[in-house]
Amino acid sequence: MDSVLASVRLFFHPRVAAMLFLGFSAGAPILLIFSTLGLWLNEAGVAKSSITFFSWAALGYSFKFVWAPLVDRLPVPILTRLLGRRRAWMLVSQLAIMGAIFLMSSVDPKAGVDSLTIMAYGAVLLGFSSATQDIVIDAYRIESADKDMQSLLSATYVAGYRIGMLVAGAGGLFLASYFGSTKELYSFSAWSNTYLVMILVMMIGLTTTLIIKEPSHNQSEESYSTQDYVRFFVLFLTVVAAFIATFVLSAELTKTLKSYLSEVFSNQHLSGFVVGTVRMVLAIVGAYMATRLLITLNVVNKSMVNGTYIEPVKDFFNRYGLSVAVLLLAVIGLYRISDIVLGVVANIFYQDIGFSKIEIATVSKTFGLFMTIAGGFLGGVMAIKWGVFRVLFLGALLSALTNLLFIVLANVGHNMNWLYATIAMDNLSAGLASAAFIAFLSSLTNIKFTAVQYAIFSSLMTLLPKIFGGYSGSVVEVFGYSQFFIITTLIGLPILYLVYKVKPYIN
Repeated sequence: MDSVLASVRLFFHPRVAAMLFLGFSAGAPILLIFSTLGLWLNEAGVAKSSITFFSWAALGYSFKFVWAPLVDRLPVPILTRLLGRRRAWMLVSQLAIMGAIFLMSSVDPKAGVDSLTIMAYGAVLLGFSSATQDIVIDAYRIESADKDMQSLLSATYVAGYRIGMLVAGAGGLFLASYFGSTKELYSFSAWSNTYLVMILVMMIGLTTTLIIKEPSHNQSEESYSTQDYVRFFVLFLTVVAAFIATFVLSAELTKTLKSYLSEVFSNQHLSGFVVGTVRMVLAIVGAYMATRLLITLNVVNKSMVNGTYIEPVKDFFNRYGLSVAVLLLAVIGLYRISDIVLGVVANIFYQDIGFSKIEIATVSKTFGLFMTIAGGFLGGVMAIKWGVFRVLFLGALLSALTNLLFIVLANVGHNMNWLYATIAMDNLSAGLASAAFIAFLSSLTNIKFTAVQYAIFSSLMTLLPKIFGGYSGSVVEVFGYSQFFIITTLIGLPILYLVYKVKPYIN
């Protein structure tokens, strides 16, 4: 009895309670880029192909490892001295999130291409700021308590994260309906007010940041001069500028290539996908070349760059060897592709077959949240009893097969029972798969490079799915919903073979 009471009291520990509110702050912004924004744009009459491109605004989550070391090492002028390194960056990221949400609330996407472009800038800023907040909160969580409390902190953080998603997802849809926007009668003011309310919601995280204490030990192992920090920041800015410049300058070249491929493939959407991929690769190459140039010219501290970026990567490949490392990275990058690609258009699909925002909020967001949590709990228990590999394999199989339920829902139309059944199975399998996948990722990290390696793995985990997800609207427009759901099932099946191949390397 005493041990039970002691365990219960731990939930009221200040650090644990803080992680609930910080998790809430981390979970709220992401759906303001994905499903909630998708419904706003859909009601505004924006084409589905354009709507799903907005999912790329969350690519900041997939590239956060690029600036994670910057956040880890660089002090924020004035604020770091007043609040400490972690809380200073946390406050800056939260203020940036609130600013991005305000920008999005101030433009009507129905007003024209210029307004839609401003909306896109706001969404990109929101994704970048939210990803930065995640970096800082992860570091704060690890540094704020001993190892024996980490599982409790993580569990509380995930619970807060899911609640934040519920408020921004279901809460956002309820608010938009309450303020008077429907698919038949679009109201910009309703959606604008909804996003303004979300700014107030973010005050929960900001207030928590001002109240909590800075961790006792949060300094890097190595100390560098102010000049090194400045040069490191210049490196980051140069890499970003090179990426953007290459992407912009390649516009004419890729336009010509797209025209040529459209004739070759006789398919505008396929040529658009190929050209978009080539353009992204060129931008990455441009950023890499800029980095190599700065290092060669000794503009940045080479040891600082090596210790931050090179050593964690070399360690991973040295431990597993090239062939096994590539196989593991393939599993990481493709494991969630089936459910993420489908998830980009899920809310639009529900609305198109006749479900109201209230029904979507009630079933998809609220009921779905509890099913995801239940799936995560079930996956954790099963992993302990039967091992991570079996649950990882089962999760991949169910994540692909449950997509077929959406075909049935597409045929039966507005049927609440089928909606509940589809959401229950889809979210339960997603939660189960996530529990095993997080355990798998954790087992791959070296304790010496945990933060950077886990940031790389978690970024890669969503990078390819989000890139492909950006084209999901185009696929729906060409093939229709039923064929799209079949495609999402088929692309998930090869993952089973990859998971089987990495079985010997799963701890």
